[in-house]
Amino acid sequence: MEIIWFATLAFLLVGYFALEGFDIGLGMLLPFLGRDQAGHDRLVAAMAPFVLANEVWLVAAAGVLFGAFPTLEGDVLFGLYPLVVALLVCWIVRDAGLWFRRRADGLTWRRLWDAALCLGSWGLALTWGFTLAALAGGLGNPALSPRGAVFALVVAGLFALHGRTFAAWRLPRNAGDARRTGRALWGTALLAGLPVAALLAVTAPEVLTHAAPSATLNALSLMVVPFVPLMVAAQVWVWRTFGRRSPLGTSFF
Repeated sequence: MEIIWFATLAFLLVGYFALEGFDIGLGMLLPFLGRDQAGHDRLVAAMAPFVLANEVWLVAAAGVLFGAFPTLEGDVLFGLYPLVVALLVCWIVRDAGLWFRRRADGLTWRRLWDAALCLGSWGLALTWGFTLAALAGGLGNPALSPRGAVFALVVAGLFALHGRTFAAWRLPRNAGDARRTGRALWGTALLAGLPVAALLAVTAPEVLTHAAPSATLNALSLMVVPFVPLMVAAQVWVWRTFGRRSPLGTSFF
């Protein structure tokens, strides 16, 4: 049962990096891919239908960590407290940029919240890199280190690549781009999920030692596991409804 729950946790975390990675990457590249305010609006409209659905994967992963690996969840929150706070702050800043950028008219207002969106996205990417490095090296190691900086740059680079590929897929310049960038998007999704997949593969024996008692895991399985296929089905629906062929329309963001 511990292995099943570990596989569920790994599936959710890798799914989050593979899906939310392009949202974060697109936010990072917003000033470069959208050269004017209309370009910014078009890029945000392209990712808008996917943002909330992608964030659900992290919420679900946090729930699995809390329920199935409670001692590990406590160790991570205590040992990586500054990074956890930084992740939450960057997440709030990024989402605030998304939600508030269209709440009022005016170029200055839009630029302010576009800047928040970009800075929050960069903060998320870099902080995730430092977090993965800290988890790989053990919770007792310093959060900020040269190895952490390398991890941060790698994760940020993969997210930026994923975001750029998503923009090319969602906003192709000509009809011939659709097939090529569709395959490329799968490739960059795998690359974006690779760092957390590698971390989980290396730390699997340690993570399994923190599993909850079997009785707890059995009870959680009856309550939680049946909802995982529903979440995957909802994600498939989002992509089929708002994917490559759907018009951008007017974005709530």
